[in-house]
Amino acid sequence: MDFICIFGPQAVGKMSVGERLSEALGLPLLFNHVTLDVIWPYIGWNKKTFELSDQLRLDIFEYISKDVNHKGIIFTFVWDFDSEYDWEFVQKVKSLFQKENQRLYFVELEADLDTRLSRNASENRLLKKPSKRDLEYSENELLRSLDKHRLNSYPDEIQEKNYFRLNTNGQSVEASSEIILDWLNTVRS
Repeated sequence: MDFICIFGPQAVGKMSVGERLSEALGLPLLFNHVTLDVIWPYIGWNKKTFELSDQLRLDIFEYISKDVNHKGIIFTFVWDFDSEYDWEFVQKVKSLFQKENQRLYFVELEADLDTRLSRNASENRLLKKPSKRDLEYSENELLRSLDKHRLNSYPDEIQEKNYFRLNTNGQSVEASSEIILDWLNTVRS
């Protein structure tokens, strides 16, 4: 069973890459906004929204981790590296996938601001993420996060055995996905 965690800042390409990997590997994709967009229309964007989203994700992961016939899952999210809460969430997820036949993979995506701002308005992103359709708000949120959060790791901060970092500047979704698939095939063999 494979648990593939794709993380990085907003509009870096996590969902789009995750979709390609999902197709190639036959694993379902749970991208960040699947759970968030179920909750926020009812209670707004607040701390409780994120807590409920994380609990739902953990429940899904726990179910999958106990199903011996399940192939695994691909999960994308924005990891705030200065947030103890986010580190604890990742530890909880890791603790669910520690059995002998379970493998964890961590893929970090990065891109410069201009690339991310361009991708923020991409058709696929707006189609799949209702909360991002207010482009002015979404762009302002992305820009504000630069000062408030550290959304990429420092060198050597991630100490996972199966960790890969990819700069997606100038890369198509297809090219980025192929690079990641090549890496996965190498570490899985």
